[in-house]
Amino acid sequence: MKRRNFIKNSALAAAGVSCLPKLAHSARRKKPNVLIIHTDQQSTWTLGAYGGKVVPTPYIDSLAEEGARLDNFFTNSAVCTASRGCFISGMYPHTNGAYKNDEPLRQDIETFAHVFKKNGYETGYVGKWHLDGEPKPGFVPKERSVGFDDCKYMMNRGHWKKMEDKADGSVKVYPYKVIGDKKTYTTDFVTEKTLDFIKKDRGDKPFMMMLSIPDPHGPLSVREPYASMYKPKDMELPRTFNAPPPHWIDKSHRYGKDQKNRVKRLKYEKAQYYGMVKCIDDNVGKIIRTLKAKGIYDNTILVFTADHGEYMGEHGGLYGKNMFYETAYRVPFLVRWPKGVKPGTVIKQHVTTVDFKATIAGLAGLNTNGNEQGLDASRMLEGRKASRKMENRAYFHHSHEAFAGAYDDDFSVGFFPDGNHLLFDRKSDPDQINNLAKHPKYAGTLQDLYGKVLANSQKMNQPSVKWLTKLDLNKASRG
Repeated sequence: MKRRNFIKNSALAAAGVSCLPKLAHSARRKKPNVLIIHTDQQSTWTLGAYGGKVVPTPYIDSLAEEGARLDNFFTNSAVCTASRGCFISGMYPHTNGAYKNDEPLRQDIETFAHVFKKNGYETGYVGKWHLDGEPKPGFVPKERSVGFDDCKYMMNRGHWKKMEDKADGSVKVYPYKVIGDKKTYTTDFVTEKTLDFIKKDRGDKPFMMMLSIPDPHGPLSVREPYASMYKPKDMELPRTFNAPPPHWIDKSHRYGKDQKNRVKRLKYEKAQYYGMVKCIDDNVGKIIRTLKAKGIYDNTILVFTADHGEYMGEHGGLYGKNMFYETAYRVPFLVRWPKGVKPGTVIKQHVTTVDFKATIAGLAGLNTNGNEQGLDASRMLEGRKASRKMENRAYFHHSHEAFAGAYDDDFSVGFFPDGNHLLFDRKSDPDQINNLAKHPKYAGTLQDLYGKVLANSQKMNQPSVKWLTKLDLNKASRG
């Protein structure tokens, strides 16, 4: 999709102009299937739909060309468990219980799986879960699968590189150093189990399936031919790789102080990361072909997204996620459903993981119990104006005490209990280098955003209210 067409479609969406409402309404007479493809630690820069140029991702990109792309889809907490909890429950981490890694999701809340199940859908889940506490790999029993009935391959946590079925009906995972082949490599394995679910003869009964691929999260290794598909020597360093690492997260400086070795390691791991992305895209292709072969592609709401992104050497050599910076918080979100979503739609409105439950239910024409804290963004996917309740701002709350903040069109802001805050101009400083938190010119901006973050925390009864109310915005800023 050319840029001018994206801009045109974005403008139409913003103006609320669409020819789809009647079509979307009539399409709901026959319940659509729903298939959610959810990856782990995948950044927007890996996909052609978001400007990526290294890895061809034609299958994933086709979802944007034939459906919608959200340019400001953010996680409310850029760590696996907390992000997934928001996505599944429609509640912020402190409310759903899964506020940090390995904390379990509350069992008494309605998930989007419950919504679809009570509306006659057959529900299933394959892949990494990370919402059942400490067990590893911890295959989740049905009584704890919160609405996902077909859950044999719901694996609580771990990033194994080889999985296979055992004769006794159980699933075997191998040590991380063991790499599977095209049948047993984890991305291929969980995709095949998803294809089996799709192919199942269920008559006219609709299905809702979530495929959670553990890649491209570390360990950064992948099967051939993907392992050698991208050469380390061809990998570019991020623009901020040689910037002084922020002193307050210096312990997360993965690649060490030896410039030669840290560059060598980063380039190798980035090549492997890209290889995993290519493997994912090829498996998305398998899913698309299977849906077409079964004749249900156009009546399936197909979503592609991730729990959070990956820094991959940004800001002086950071790795992973969860350090405030945008690369980990802004994630891909694409959705294709020609009966309800106009091809080439681009949405600039900020939407977050906590909004997903209400949004996917709304798009399918279903009602939730209304207890979720997120809002329904399906109106925009259908070409209508966003609900008046939706702010064009994404709020995030990391753990109970670490930090809280927000992203909007103009600024990203992070408030910390020690009073050393972060403020970046998203338009003039997309790499988030120049901290404006102590700049006199932006004192009013900082104060205004502080009021909005505090108000959101109070409205959602966030634990961060305890320290946000005590902040002195005149303290020293973070480096």
